[in-house]
Amino acid sequence: MKRNITLKLDNDLLREVRILAAEENTSISALLAARLEQIVRERKTYDRARKRALSRLHEGLEIEWQRPRSREELHER
Repeated sequence: MKRNITLKLDNDLLREVRILAAEENTSISALLAARLEQIVRERKTYDRARKRALSRLHEGLEIEWQRPRSREELHER
């Protein structure tokens, strides 16, 4: 369901936005809707990636730690 909203824009900005919309053969409403959808999509992608990264950090890495060899062990012949 779509709803209408009201925006207050500075006259100079409105003029520039009208020109931009006309250059892209679209309306101001469609231009704003597309940009807002992009912002929301990017935010959701970021949030998912952040949660995944934090989960991986919390789980830790599977590193099989071994005691470092002594100097004698390293230089055995």
